[in-house]
Amino acid sequence: MLDVRRLVLLRDLAAHGTVTAVAELHGVTPSAVSQQLRLLEDETGTRLLERTGRSIHLTAAGEQLAGDTEHVLTALEQAQDRLHTAVGEPTGALRLACFPSALAPVAAPLGEALEGTHRSLRLHITEAEPEAAVRLLLQRRADIALLYRYTNLATPPYPGVETCVLRTDPLVAVLRDDHPAAGPAGNPVDLRELADTPWISAPPQTACGDAVLQACRSVGFTPQVRHTCTDFSAMIALAASGGHTVLVPRMAATRLPPALTARPVTDTTLTRTIEAAVRHGTAHEPAIAAGLTALRALGDSTTDTAQDSTPAAGTSHLTANPQTKNLNSPRPSSPSLSSQR
Repeated sequence: MLDVRRLVLLRDLAAHGTVTAVAELHGVTPSAVSQQLRLLEDETGTRLLERTGRSIHLTAAGEQLAGDTEHVLTALEQAQDRLHTAVGEPTGALRLACFPSALAPVAAPLGEALEGTHRSLRLHITEAEPEAAVRLLLQRRADIALLYRYTNLATPPYPGVETCVLRTDPLVAVLRDDHPAAGPAGNPVDLRELADTPWISAPPQTACGDAVLQACRSVGFTPQVRHTCTDFSAMIALAASGGHTVLVPRMAATRLPPALTARPVTDTTLTRTIEAAVRHGTAHEPAIAAGLTALRALGDSTTDTAQDSTPAAGTSHLTANPQTKNLNSPRPSSPSLSSQR
């Protein structure tokens, strides 16, 4: 019987290309990974790897075994699914990987919702940006990953996962109350009104930083960035103290200092979608299905609240993804997911 943990290392080597990358994924040393791969070759009696200097490549047999490993892992997950389904009530751990700005508005209410409906289900939350969250998902160290995608960027889909859109989260301009562009409450701000003011922005080569830069350049100017940081709360604090302009997702601007106001922007493409991702074929596992159902219900309640608020609030809405398709044999409690292979 082949060791499944060693098969996973081989699968990850096929996906990431180097022993060092695999070691970083699993939090071990490269020598430990190499030793386990050698033991796997001994188990199979087959040469799985080709070593050229410091480089290592999979042989044809290694590539085939790495591909077959996905089927093995899927079969194990399906066996676990059937076992849990026989029990009925979702039990055990549900591991959620969540990006920072969704921890308070999404992950925290999710824990409370699950505690009220599934007493035997324990939510475990890990903070992770989308790329890291997908890695945790594919390593089977997370069951659901919360991701974001800025709609004015050509962000490629993540391979090996299925997603559903939970809500949209428009970016808003956070300004001092006395800023000339703030105008009457509820009035959207044209980005060109902010061209001559100092800005606070996320760094270049980050999703938020690139989305804001793209939006500003599309209307004819490059923002004069005074401060750069990745923490939305810090951006808001700097805006309050210095009067600088900042664009942040509405989800991150729900509690502003008294001197600041949030205004929608006229550029309707300046928004991000919040998505839930799972490994292919796992959406109907009882614990994961319960988590997805609770996430969708949270989004529905957000939509209901938004419908009672003024347009200036810019509240996020849960929207059905027009590009999604139902999984095979969907269960009524599970949202539809789109496959990203």
